[in-house]
Amino acid sequence: MLLRHARKKAGLTQEELNQRLGKYKTFVSKYESGERRLDIMEFIDIAEALDLDPASVLKAVMSGET
Repeated sequence: MLLRHARKKAGLTQEELNQRLGKYKTFVSKYESGERRLDIMEFIDIAEALDLDPASVLKAVMSGET
């Protein structure tokens, strides 16, 4: 949910983020819907593609700020 919100705040569609990441067509929709989990490297790539600091995002998740 946090990454979906960040994508929308950045004004990106799922397809635009897929293109930034060089991923297949359904990559973003699958993790946003909970159908797929991210590994840590994928998470870092996504955060950076959204101009987020991965460490700050993890801290927010860990502290329940999401």
